Amino acid sequence: MSDAKNSRAQARSGFGIWLDQHLYSFVSSLGRTVRRPWATLLTIGVMAVAFVLPLGLWLALQNVGHFAGDVQQSREIDLFLAPDTPVARAQALAEALRGRDDVARVELRTPAQGLAEFRERSGLGASLDLIDGNPLPSVLVVVPEGDESRLITALEALPETDLLQHDAAWRERLAGWMGFGKRLVWVLAALFGLGALLVVGNTVRLDIQSRREEIGVLQLLGASDGFIRRPFVYLGAWYGLAAGASALGLLTLAALALRDPLAALARSYGSPFALVGLDAVGATAVIVAATVIGWLGAWLVTGHFLRQTRPTAT
Repeated sequence: MSDAKNSRAQARSGFGIWLDQHLYSFVSSLGRTVRRPWATLLTIGVMAVAFVLPLGLWLALQNVGHFAGDVQQSREIDLFLAPDTPVARAQALAEALRGRDDVARVELRTPAQGLAEFRERSGLGASLDLIDGNPLPSVLVVVPEGDESRLITALEALPETDLLQHDAAWRERLAGWMGFGKRLVWVLAALFGLGALLVVGNTVRLDIQSRREEIGVLQLLGASDGFIRRPFVYLGAWYGLAAGASALGLLTLAALALRDPLAALARSYGSPFALVGLDAVGATAVIVAATVIGWLGAWLVTGHFLRQTRPTAT
């Protein structure tokens, strides 16, 4: 029983020592960043700009996607029926199309509805009164469900079809540009992330060089690599954390500068568009990713230095 108690006490004591060492490294590394404000601000600024560029492009793509409009609306197929098609036949076609598994919704616009809408929008009511009859055809607005290629073929084959309008071409081009933009974001994120890792690695390397003699003494006294590496790793994490927070601040300032001009532009197109920024989950992910990059850069540089300077038995 006494041996078990001693074992538990030693375990608690060992954990307490480990925790004290981490707390000391955590606080002392923060103190080193504060004691060198200009060097710290320069490192954080360079890293923050490296994070801002891909993040800003990614947010721009997200907002372009919102500004492009509702995707379901852009998939509408306008089926103009022959002018001599009775409204009853148009209604029957609409009901038949609603029963297809590749159709999400069908809206019938009768000639009377089309003429009333044109009269309201054009302001040519007096001129339209001079026209005998109604020259407008019935129109079926079909919203596809899934792939629309088979549906388009079926609609074109209907004997009542006079004209079919579909916006697939511009949607495919827009999707292609959006796909290219997303791939570009990932490439830039990798390149600038590597740049940020090199920046923090070089900064930590300079700090290691300034403490080279101290590290040599610790190695001769038998200090483990983990013990020596720990304050530098925390230093890199502090750099990454501050750079991530600074990047979010820069993005916020950029959004504030662009919000009013973009809102005015959107109003000119009759759109309620507004800039969409990062939510809480996205902002947290940026902070975590930046901290990990700072930690990794410091860990790699410190590990390389320790392998180069580790004492060897003679």
